[in-house]
Amino acid sequence: MNKRPLSVVLIGYVFIAAGIFGFAYHVTDFQTVRPAEYAWVLLLRLLAIFGGVLVLAGKSWARWLLIAWLAYHTLLSAFHSASEFLFHGLLFAVIAYLLFRRPA
Repeated sequence: MNKRPLSVVLIGYVFIAAGIFGFAYHVTDFQTVRPAEYAWVLLLRLLAIFGGVLVLAGKSWARWLLIAWLAYHTLLSAFHSASEFLFHGLLFAVIAYLLFRRPA
């Protein structure tokens, strides 16, 4: 059995944690946003958890799910501040590199 690099394991746990904490944070938003937005935000948080779990399980296609999730998140941050967009863009580049380098 091939052992996954520590970087991939850590990324899996980071996405699981981000999904859990984001879900817990947004679960109380149901009275302040439209139902469709609320469902979309919660679904995205569940996708982060799902992707993190599948990366830990060794599913190679889950890397693409995590990259798509982070790309969407980076795109959304472009509508906030330039520093937030820059941070998310850098985070995207680092995680993409770590997930798709040869040992991963």
